[in-house]
Amino acid sequence: MEIKKIAVLGAGLMGHGVAQVAAQAGFEVSLRDIAENFLDRGMNMITKSLQKFEEKGKISEEDKNKVLERIHPTIDLKEAVADADLIIEAVPENADLKKKMYKDVEKFCPEHAIIVTNTSSISITDLASGTKRPEKFCGMHWFNPAQLMRLIEVIHGISTSDETIETIVEVSKRMGKEPIVVKKDIPGFVVNRIMDAALNEALYLVWRGVISPEEVDKAVTLGLNWPMGPLRLLDYIGLDVSLKIFEVLYTESGDQKFMPCPLLKHMVKAGLLGRKVGKGFYEWK
Repeated sequence: MEIKKIAVLGAGLMGHGVAQVAAQAGFEVSLRDIAENFLDRGMNMITKSLQKFEEKGKISEEDKNKVLERIHPTIDLKEAVADADLIIEAVPENADLKKKMYKDVEKFCPEHAIIVTNTSSISITDLASGTKRPEKFCGMHWFNPAQLMRLIEVIHGISTSDETIETIVEVSKRMGKEPIVVKKDIPGFVVNRIMDAALNEALYLVWRGVISPEEVDKAVTLGLNWPMGPLRLLDYIGLDVSLKIFEVLYTESGDQKFMPCPLLKHMVKAGLLGRKVGKGFYEWK
């Protein structure tokens, strides 16, 4: 199946980056959110990101302008999906919210359209049950920031067709990404299962007074050669987002290694959500 037009639903932390990458790859992109201020913020972030690429000599001013011309922001869902071949959902990590979105999408989108979710933790099979086309539904898990991170996890649901997986793998490659195919719909897929177990262990080490946040980050960056320490990474992801992911992983898997550390819960209750609010484990200016 040939993909020509893409609709991205959600202009937030991940959605705006996905829209930018798709437009840079030459796709026409509708970027939809529920309010103009969300769209404006998303488009501003896209513009700033493209300006950084221009300043570094990675794209020309002409290319930057062409990318922006290919992105069409709208709050009208019908307008966004009516002629879309691929619909990438990037709304908050709430299964009921996502399923409601799919029902609304299917009122307006073409029969041939593929719907994918950028969820990082919710069961693909569960989300597919909220659609009338589970064979045309799969996971397309991007990593933050979408403009820079090369990996995309393409995840099977129990009813996902091989053709759907092949199409999303090819689209990912056209966007300059490196896709991996996750053959079984397990909680956390691949990267998050590995990473979140490590992040949660780092949190417990700090919670138990074994080591400070700065020292555990130093240990991991110098000892394991991570580009960023686990607590700084949690700040970057957003502590509230991370807590939701841990809760889903723990509920779905029952594995104790994913039981959210009390320290993370306390930080979220205190509003210390990380980089996006200016303070988490670190001060962000």
